[in-house]
Formats: sequence, C-alpha cells, structure tokens
Amino acid sequence: MRWLIRSFFKTLRAILGPFMLLWEKLSSPRGIPRTEEEQKKIDQETAQLSLYQFRTCPFCIKVRRHIRALSLNIETRDAQNNPTYRAELLKGGGNVKVPCLRIENTEGEVTWLYESDVINDYLTRIYAEERKLAG
Repeated sequence: MRWLIRSFFKTLRAILGPFMLLWEKLSSPRGIPRTEEEQKKIDQETAQLSLYQFRTCPFCIKVRRHIRALSLNIETRDAQNNPTYRAELLKGGGNVKVPCLRIENTEGEVTWLYESDVINDYLTRIYAEERKLAG
C-alpha cells in the first residue's frame, strides 16, 4: 500500500511539476532596487547562505520567489537529484527535508533553518529594508 501512495505522488509531481516551474518563471516578482554598492555588499553577505531544495517542491518555490523579491543571490542546492547535497543536508541539518537554509557565520558556525515561513521571515528580517518594501 505504501508503494502505491508513493507512486501516486511521484506521478502527480511529474505531471504538475512542469506547470509549477512555468508558473514560477512567469510570475517572478520584481526585486528590491539597490545601488550597485549595496547589491555587492548584500551579495558578499549571502555568499555564506545555501538553500537546499527540490526543484518542484511548492514550499521551495515559495522561498525562491521570496529570494528573488529581496534581490538576493543565494546558491540553491538540489537535494533531490544530487546525492552529495542530500548527504550534506542529512548530516548537517539532521533531516532530508526541504526547504532548508544553511547559514554559515563569520566564525564558521553553521545553522540550519527549516520551514519556508521561518526561512522567509529570517531573510526579510536580515535583508529587507522597510522603506524599500513599502515603495
């Protein structure tokens, strides 16, 4: 019975996945406008961030859209199709659950954030300037 349920959802993802990716592409939000200097500073800060994700996961799409809306350059790592990233996620975060944001601070300490809303709240708190979001 378990294999039947897994097969059903795998088939459903295979059918809906391309439509979800198309919707993500067509409805991509506009990013926060920044000066070149501000964007370079943000890019340096986000170099320590990695998003572990599955390409067609709706919660991952939600986080990727939010990243675009904040004009952030965060590396995405496909934990579904890349066994190395999957192993990193399991070893570091403790679960193969996506989306997961890996945050490495300047001292080399790593924090793993799970849940799309938690990740989006963190990114908004750290990288969004209220005056720019209001405009």
